[in-house]
Amino acid sequence: MRFNLSTLMLTAALSATGLANAAETDQPVMIEIKRLSMDTALTIAKTAIDTCRQEGVQVAVTVVDRGGHPQVVLRDVLAMDLALEVSYRKAYTAMTFSNKTSAMEDRFTGPFSVGKLEKVLLSAGGIPIQASGETVGGVGVSGAPSGETDEMCAQAGVDAVEMDLEMAPL
Repeated sequence: MRFNLSTLMLTAALSATGLANAAETDQPVMIEIKRLSMDTALTIAKTAIDTCRQEGVQVAVTVVDRGGHPQVVLRDVLAMDLALEVSYRKAYTAMTFSNKTSAMEDRFTGPFSVGKLEKVLLSAGGIPIQASGETVGGVGVSGAPSGETDEMCAQAGVDAVEMDLEMAPL
């Protein structure tokens, strides 16, 4: 009985200390999360499509939110159906790693590396979307003859809203 009482008192003391430490760190009960508006995501995607059209290619573009969920998906008339899935994976990868997918092409080469995960695609054409240094999404383009062209179109989409993203209230 005495052992149980001592254990109970020790547990209560440790719990109280943990609660006190949590209160000292001033952790909020809720946090605000930045999200792209639909119009901003649509501007990114449409600008990427238009930029690739100027290069003479038709592509698919996917803009994902900070959770990796598709927010806008556009496929030009002659872009292959496969380009839809590839553009999503590029956008997801860029958002997840907060990095251009072209910068990671040679990064994960082992047989069991993270690059072998289902949604991850380490091929040029994915760009993270950032606002005030925080990743808020990703854009992926697929369908051009080269990943460099895909990436150029994706970058044009992000550039079209860059000033708006940087000037957005915190």
